[in-house]
Amino acid sequence: MEQSVGLNTGGRKRAMERLSEFVAASVDSAPASDAPFYHLVLDRIFPDDIYAAILANMPAASDYRPMHGRSKGHDLADGTHTRVKIDLFPEYIRHLPPQQRAVWDVVGRALCSRPVKDAFVRRLAPALERRFGPDYARTGMFPIPVLTRDIPGYLITPHTDTRWKGITVQLYLPRDRSITHIGTIFHSKLADGTLTKDKQMTFAPNTGYAFAVGTDTWHSADRIGPEVNTRDSILLTYFVDAGALRFLRNRGKRLGNFFLSEARNRLS
Repeated sequence: MEQSVGLNTGGRKRAMERLSEFVAASVDSAPASDAPFYHLVLDRIFPDDIYAAILANMPAASDYRPMHGRSKGHDLADGTHTRVKIDLFPEYIRHLPPQQRAVWDVVGRALCSRPVKDAFVRRLAPALERRFGPDYARTGMFPIPVLTRDIPGYLITPHTDTRWKGITVQLYLPRDRSITHIGTIFHSKLADGTLTKDKQMTFAPNTGYAFAVGTDTWHSADRIGPEVNTRDSILLTYFVDAGALRFLRNRGKRLGNFFLSEARNRLS
C-alpha cells in the first residue's frame, strides 16, 4: 500500500475495493479439509505490499485494550492481560496516528465487505448447511474484525465457540517463520469425551484458517512460551445476525464497545 493511498478518501476507497477482491479470491482458492472438522487453510490472504504495510503500522502497546471472554481467566499473576485487542472499525481506530489509521481503515473495511463475506459463506457451505439448513446462504452474518495481540502466558483451552457465532476466521501476522509452532490446534472429541489433538495450524506469515462454528469445532492454543515476543493476528468473527435479538445484540455490542473505547482514550 502506497503511503499516500490511505490519506486520500478516493484512493482509500479504491484500495479497499482492490483488497476486498484480493481477499475474496484468496478465500475462494484456499484448500478445504474435513479433518477433524470442515475448515479452510488460508495462504497469502493479503497482497505482499498490504501485508508489509500491516507489519510496518502495528499500533503501540498502549493502543490496545483487554480482551475478555475466555482469555480473561488467563491474566498473569500481576494482572497483566495476556490477550489485548483493537476493534478494526472506523470509530475505534480513529485515535491512531494518521498513517496507521489509514492502513487499518482499509484493512478493516475490506474484511467487513460483502465480497469477503460471500466468499467465506460460499467456501464453508457444507458446514453452514449442516447447521442452518438449505437456506444457509440467507442467514444474516455480522462481521467483527479485531486485531489481537497475545503475549507469553496466554493460552486457551479446547472449546467450540459460542453459538452466537456463525464463522470464525483467524489471520496470522508474524514477521517471519520463527514461531510457527504456536498455531491453533484442532481437536476431535471421542465417544468417551476425550479430546485428541488432530491438527495444528502453522503460525506463518500471511496465513490463517476459517471454519463454520459447530458442535464439533473443538480448538485451542497451547500456552505461549518466553521465546515469543507477541502473537499477532486478526480475528474475523461473523456473528449470526438472524432475528431481532441477534440483530440488536450485535449492534448494541458494537456501540457499547465504542463508548468504552472513547472513555479509555479520554482517561489515557
